[in-house]
Amino acid sequence: MLMLAFKSLWARRLTAGLTLAAIAISVLLLVGVEKVRHELKDSFARTISGTDLIVGARSGQINLLLYSVFRLGNPTNNISWDSYQRIGEQKGVAWTIPLSLGDSHQGFRVLGTSEDYFTHYAYGRQQALQLAQGRPFADTFEAVIGSDVARQLGYRLGAELVIAHGAGNTSFSLHDDLPFTLVGILAPTGTPVDRTVHVRLDGLEAIHLGWQSGRQTHSLSHDEARTADLTPKAITAFLVGLDNKILAFQLQRAINSYRAEPLSAILPGTALHELWSMMSMAEKAIAFIALFVVVAGLLGMLTTLLAGLSARRRELAILRSLGAGPRHLFTLLALEAAILTGLGILLGLLLLYLGLGLAAPLVQTQYGLLLYPGLPTAAEWRLLGLIWLAGLVIGLLPAAQAYRYSVNDGMSIKQ
Repeated sequence: MLMLAFKSLWARRLTAGLTLAAIAISVLLLVGVEKVRHELKDSFARTISGTDLIVGARSGQINLLLYSVFRLGNPTNNISWDSYQRIGEQKGVAWTIPLSLGDSHQGFRVLGTSEDYFTHYAYGRQQALQLAQGRPFADTFEAVIGSDVARQLGYRLGAELVIAHGAGNTSFSLHDDLPFTLVGILAPTGTPVDRTVHVRLDGLEAIHLGWQSGRQTHSLSHDEARTADLTPKAITAFLVGLDNKILAFQLQRAINSYRAEPLSAILPGTALHELWSMMSMAEKAIAFIALFVVVAGLLGMLTTLLAGLSARRRELAILRSLGAGPRHLFTLLALEAAILTGLGILLGLLLLYLGLGLAAPLVQTQYGLLLYPGLPTAAEWRLLGLIWLAGLVIGLLPAAQAYRYSVNDGMSIKQ
């Protein structure tokens, strides 16, 4: 019976092939969307890794996460440099990375930080930042930019960058008397790092010398600025790495009850999970759209099988005349539906992994999204099993109709 089902499908290979293609495309879209959705969620969760605490002025953890990691919004207040140093000297603290925001360059946020940023900052699966070109900054007036900044602005090493006062897309207050020299371009990461201009903390302090109340009172040369005291008075936030992750909750409680000034310490993983939960409606909408595509593909298969059933009445009548009973016809059509659905699933998976293999390098280069085309997960196998079962159930409808056909139905077709 199985061989007969294959031969029957081959005899109708054009219509069977179109049905097969519809199911394969449906599976490709469903599993593809599911994989990309999963990778996007993982990429979002891996925006920052290896950091045990993020410390900022007292505020909600979502707000602190948004401005310190995603460069969105503004802090409620700054942290004094003295508090930053005191917390960094606490027992169990392995490293700290200061973050200072507030300026911009042609719509991209400028981040003031230290050389430790390139040593300890990690994203993804504990991946360190890599330079596509150049080197990390070493001088007060050197800058390193993310891949998106370099691509959109067309910058090359040695270019001069003028920092604008404020974080808006447009600013009429430019620090054009003290431009920065571009010395490094970071490789794509798929994180806000790609859209950030990185400079040294003392560089940010230098460009604000001679400014009062957002206005420049006098200008300085690079050499004059270097001789001034460029120790920061305050920073926006800082990242903390610990010798032992068990100490994270203990240090978090100590910082949240810090008496010198109101501070907040958050666990990045917990905050990222909470932020993603707030966007769960969009995630579910994407999944529903993909599911409807599969339903459309299965309905297309049902339409094709029912439409072709009338044309096959003579074929089925001949089988009946050769001794095939109603149960044989029922089994034959059910097997055809099961085979079409199974082959469609296999073809869809083949196309998906072929597409992922070809697209992964381009997606990583252009968008920084890391696609890991591993084997289907247990949830995806269950989903594919449900699709095959749904195809089999749909195939039972034309099979049940064929079950009721008699020999005379196929021998006396009305013209």
